[in-house]
Amino acid sequence: MKKYIGITIGDPSGVGPEIVLKSLLKHDEIYEICYPIVFGNKEILSKYIGNISDTIDIVQIDKIDDSILPHKNKIFCYSKEKLENIPSPGVIDSESGRLAYQAIEDSIQSLMNEEISAVATAPINKEALKKAQIPFLDHTEIFTKKTNSKNTMTLFMTGNLRIFFLTRHLRFSEISSALKIDDIVLNLKNSSKYLKKLGIKNPKIALAALNPHAGESGMFGDEEIGVLTPAINIAKNNGIDVYGPIAADSVFHLCKEGEFDAVLSLYHDQGHIAAKTLDFYKTISLTMGLPFLRTSVDHGTAMDIAGKNSANEISMVEAIKAAAEYGWDLEKYE
Repeated sequence: MKKYIGITIGDPSGVGPEIVLKSLLKHDEIYEICYPIVFGNKEILSKYIGNISDTIDIVQIDKIDDSILPHKNKIFCYSKEKLENIPSPGVIDSESGRLAYQAIEDSIQSLMNEEISAVATAPINKEALKKAQIPFLDHTEIFTKKTNSKNTMTLFMTGNLRIFFLTRHLRFSEISSALKIDDIVLNLKNSSKYLKKLGIKNPKIALAALNPHAGESGMFGDEEIGVLTPAINIAKNNGIDVYGPIAADSVFHLCKEGEFDAVLSLYHDQGHIAAKTLDFYKTISLTMGLPFLRTSVDHGTAMDIAGKNSANEISMVEAIKAAAEYGWDLEKYE
């Protein structure tokens, strides 16, 4: 049976509404694998629909049940409010932050009520969230805190390359001090567990190094000797099949070639650069460790092209497909 999959519109001043609409209007294959429900305001979608199609019916709903059957000529969007003023494209403001957050909150409630099986999220703007006085930094923090989840992790996937992230948004100067043996061991254990959720029976994981040449026996830094290698040894003693630390200039290539099932990246850009260079548009993000599956595009709100009908929707399409493919039943997901 096809699942109901939620899709949040992201920041309405960014490219979110555009890529959501393009995904649903240009990719009929989505309707073959799921029933998509958009979380966001009808007025926002209607503002952009004319740039893409003039034959689509947008229906606003305030509940989701099996009588709602989306198809390529009818988009259902979930919202409990009617907007009088629609945010302008390319402008970072508090109203856009509020609306983006409201769509996320509504999707979480529907997920917890088991009305939808998974959610794919369009990009939000951290500055807009701050202006709206939303007490969360990003999607992962919102979903984690709102569901009282523990040990959530971000997983990037593109082709054969899978990348987990030890840390998320840190200043570069803080990365070294953020590396803790216990944290690395826990994240290696969780990486293995989440790979098994994706159907990989005996996961083989690589830990990326921090310094050039993996520190070269301490010549270029001692984090590999003092922190990374001890963490690997503890994880191995706990039954995790982990290797490294492997220099970051080769570890992602080795994973892409099938040497490993995933890489645990130490910081944001270390893994992001690898995935986005390999395939910017088809890289997707999965948030693991929630009571449901959340997938996402791998890019930001692109305010510079918002409202210009030039955004590429492929990452959004891939995120929706992944949500439909991997959206586990709530009681089976840990």
